[in-house]
Amino acid sequence: MAAHEGLRQVLALPILTGSSKGRSAVKRHIRTRAVLATVAGLALATAGCGGPGGDSSDDGPISIGVLSDLSGATSDVGTPYSEGMRDYVEWINTDGGIEGREIDLKLNDYAYDVARAEQLYSQYVNEGVVAIQGWGTADTEALRQKIAEDELPFMSASYAETLVDPEETPYNFVVAATYSDQMRVALKWIAEDSGGTADVAVFHHDSPFGQSPVADGESYIEENELDLGYRAYAMPTGATDYVAQLGRAASQGAEYVVIQNVSSPAAIVASNIAQQNLDMTIVCLNWCADELFITLAGDAAEGHIMVQPFAPPTVEASGQEVPAAFLEENGSSLEAKGLHYTQGWYTMHVMAEGVRHLISNDEDVTGANLKNALESLGPVDTGGVTPPIEFGPDSHKGADSTGIYEVEGGELVEIAQDVRP
Repeated sequence: MAAHEGLRQVLALPILTGSSKGRSAVKRHIRTRAVLATVAGLALATAGCGGPGGDSSDDGPISIGVLSDLSGATSDVGTPYSEGMRDYVEWINTDGGIEGREIDLKLNDYAYDVARAEQLYSQYVNEGVVAIQGWGTADTEALRQKIAEDELPFMSASYAETLVDPEETPYNFVVAATYSDQMRVALKWIAEDSGGTADVAVFHHDSPFGQSPVADGESYIEENELDLGYRAYAMPTGATDYVAQLGRAASQGAEYVVIQNVSSPAAIVASNIAQQNLDMTIVCLNWCADELFITLAGDAAEGHIMVQPFAPPTVEASGQEVPAAFLEENGSSLEAKGLHYTQGWYTMHVMAEGVRHLISNDEDVTGANLKNALESLGPVDTGGVTPPIEFGPDSHKGADSTGIYEVEGGELVEIAQDVRP
């Protein structure tokens, strides 16, 4: 119990206690509530009582929708992220919810398919959710007009820079350094590491997610007059090797390969570099800067660089304690789940703190009110897992700094923290 006291103060919530029978009963209770809530939501929609913006003005559960990739192209990182969100809700509900009100989590797999995401979004609106946790860049971009019209705060796992300006996307919130800021940090590090002159190849997922920071990286080089060559290469989905792309990068003279993709293809690139004995250093951005990259690439991961806004379990931070304790109580560990689990956990925590702000101030929990709460509640402390996350009426970028790590001895070893472009 004593080991958890530090993060209790950070979260201002009691930590999970109780027997395994008690926890099993809570899980059955949550599942039962979820079924009943879904049935009730459908009934309300039929009667015309559901609708945009949601409304949880009574003392009942607070409905939040989640779009998860559990089986699609990014499910390797989408699954632990989704589990972190789900477990945060189970943890908080087990202890009485937010100021006595439980979260009714509506979580579904959209398999990284935009049409399916749009379908689920409409379903969630009809079920009366007050906010949504999303996932990919393409679907978030496709939904952003509806999000604004329906007045539904939307925190996706896409950190595209197009989502942080309230003038353009008033209901989108980005909790971490944007992909573009991560790219800028990567290029700044490369310029320093190389002594000022180098060629950079950017390998990216062939989608809006992958393309998101590419042009901003080129602009950053020009604006800062960096002596860096820069060329982008799309990574075909499902490829079993990236030898052809590496061949073109080698012809370019690339010494660094920045990867904007998920872990599995990035690990293939690392293996291909090792197999061909190429003198190239990978710099992974958020979604491949993780433990899975190390596991899949093995020895080929050694020495590569990770730009990651969320501290991995190998870094001591008080914010790791509660999710670690929850997992231990439930037969797992934070080391087994990895940093994307805490990424999901703390993204849900930020939204929950906005809800807490409303309830504490006797305001109705609606989408419009939650937007205002997120813009005014001040910094949300994550116990060192991230920089403090803070939004304002002029910017929905929650943070502008990130950590930099090197793979050493099969682990992510911190090089620098709180790095800005």
